[in-house]
Amino acid sequence: MRINDKSNYKAYVAAEYRYETMQYKRSGNSGVLLPAISLGLWHNFSHFDQLANADNILRTAFDYGITHFDLANNYGPPYGSAEENFGTLLKRNFSAYRDELFIASKAGYDMWAGPYGNWGSRKYLISSIDQSLKRMQLDYVDLFYHHRPDPETPLEETAVALCDIVRQGKALYIGISNYEADRTKKMASLLTELNVPFIIHQAKYSLFERGIEKELFAALDETKLGCIAFSPLAQGMLTDKYLNGIPADSRAGKEKTYLQPETVAAKLSQIKQLNTIAEGRGQKLSQMAIAWILSKKQISSVLVGASSSKQLKENLVAIKNTSFSEEELKKIDKITLM
Repeated sequence: MRINDKSNYKAYVAAEYRYETMQYKRSGNSGVLLPAISLGLWHNFSHFDQLANADNILRTAFDYGITHFDLANNYGPPYGSAEENFGTLLKRNFSAYRDELFIASKAGYDMWAGPYGNWGSRKYLISSIDQSLKRMQLDYVDLFYHHRPDPETPLEETAVALCDIVRQGKALYIGISNYEADRTKKMASLLTELNVPFIIHQAKYSLFERGIEKELFAALDETKLGCIAFSPLAQGMLTDKYLNGIPADSRAGKEKTYLQPETVAAKLSQIKQLNTIAEGRGQKLSQMAIAWILSKKQISSVLVGASSSKQLKENLVAIKNTSFSEEELKKIDKITLM
């Protein structure tokens, strides 16, 4: 007998074409190939978001060749909820594809109360990876990051903790995030001495955030590390979303987010000028912003968030045109470096 379930929910089977259109690039001099566009779960995977929408986003991502999913211990809100929801969906839909996935998590920001729930001590990092694996229902992550440098804990302690996380089989590779150039080179030296597969730096980089070009790019070249860019759309400012105001359902229009309406207002003139260049290229502003990052030789992948499958598909179009004329680059520099 049939049941009266009108949800039309179907068990997930990955698309056979999933590797036909995505481009992959090596992370530094490692053996790891990352998709040009990777999926970040900082937003839209919390307990305040719809799990069905998160499910659709993950399915779409993998169907289009996105193999790299990026999380952190405190993604939510509340902290940990993104990992919990991801773990639920991973078990439900992607267990058969685990070896095709490259899953990352991080620790470095505040996660729990007290002196051991933050920064870069051995106790915090090892406790955190154990908690993350439990939330995601995983035996290991492919990549584990120290999320930010710790000004108080010796870098050597952090490096040894990261080394032991790999030795214990809890992570296959190590990365860092938000490190300045000098600390990046120091960490690379320490992890090289420990024979740890240190492969990538995750850095904030966009048309509105270009500081890493000054020193970090040179450090990445010197240490032969890959780079994955986060916040490539400046939390949604580098889209056509705010050209005519701030929609109530946008990131700047919601509570519990980090993008403030006044920040958007201050950038509006630049957003409109960049949008004109994008239109001339036959791209949306978001697509041009991603393509511009991918045109940099130091970049292995661009980390995007998505509030819907439709938005993710729009961003994926960026990889079709990552070439820029000298005139376009000069115009972009004039707008973004002023």
